[in-house]
Amino acid sequence: MALYMKKRQRRKPMAEINVVPYIDVMLVLLIIFMITAPMLTQGIQVDLPQANANPVETPDENSEPLIVSVDAEGLFYIAIGDKQDQAIDAQLLMTKVQAVLRRSPNTPVMVKGDSAVSYGQVVTVMTLLQKAGAPSVGLITKQPEQVVEN
Repeated sequence: MALYMKKRQRRKPMAEINVVPYIDVMLVLLIIFMITAPMLTQGIQVDLPQANANPVETPDENSEPLIVSVDAEGLFYIAIGDKQDQAIDAQLLMTKVQAVLRRSPNTPVMVKGDSAVSYGQVVTVMTLLQKAGAPSVGLITKQPEQVVEN
């Protein structure tokens, strides 16, 4: 009885990592993010009134302003969290503003009011922000288009 004994060759373990699949995944993710990033919009669409005013200087350049919006129907929106496009009531607005100002008291507070909304609604929002503890409230406008005369 002859037994054939084959000598098996052992493979040396490879110490290299194949990075080609990782590069492929990264390129696909890069393309996805490049396509979806412009589609993301922040906040609510408001038709701002035009005013020829100088920009407001904030005391702390690193602090992001807290923006409260009032749309044409007089509904309130706040630029905090992931539900920025959902209208909130006055009590929830005050609660959120108080929480932000408690955490960082130097946060500038701005109101972005639609040009079609009544003046009373903007004053109501400013009063609510004052009751919430905002030391000062700024109004956001857009610069009027300059007419070039020949």
